[in-house]
Amino acid sequence: MRSVTLSVASLGPWQRMAELHIIGQIVGASGFPQSTLFCKWGIHTGGAWRLLSGIKEGQTQVDSPHNGEMAFWSHPIDLHYTTKGLQGWPKLHLQVWHQDSFGRCQLYGYGYCHVPSSPGHHRLRCATWRPLGSWQEQLSQSFVGGGPQLRSPDLIYSGADRYRLHTVAMGTVELELGIILRYFDKYGVES
Repeated sequence: MRSVTLSVASLGPWQRMAELHIIGQIVGASGFPQSTLFCKWGIHTGGAWRLLSGIKEGQTQVDSPHNGEMAFWSHPIDLHYTTKGLQGWPKLHLQVWHQDSFGRCQLYGYGYCHVPSSPGHHRLRCATWRPLGSWQEQLSQSFVGGGPQLRSPDLIYSGADRYRLHTVAMGTVELELGIILRYFDKYGVES
């Protein structure tokens, strides 16, 4: 077998940066009013970050556990980023949905968490919330379903406007993430 040695000078400009590997799974969710749940997810980063491999958004399958039990998804996440700096560190944003017996989907909660910045195995619990709406919307939701949703999903992980919303706490989503940092010190990115 022939081995190949690359010097730093022979690497492309995107390969001469600090690297972050995120490898793990969205385990599941608990504490929601109904079972039969699925999750839509995505990763948001700042402008200094470039995705080298992996898919930065997706959706889990629907799990229908017995009432009160955790909905298990075991949905894989495998991403590889390069970066020039720490600004815009990755955030994982989530939307948990309930599917009823007629196949109709109702938003049950939004949530986000920062991807851990230290290497190793991390177990995270992401709290979720949903917009409360007016008393008319709440009454309609209890009989018809549906309910208020955000016009812009960016409000899930962005600052100021989210705190003006009237919300109610929902369940939690459990994640397991393995974090690998590479070349952070070599290229002057301090973690």
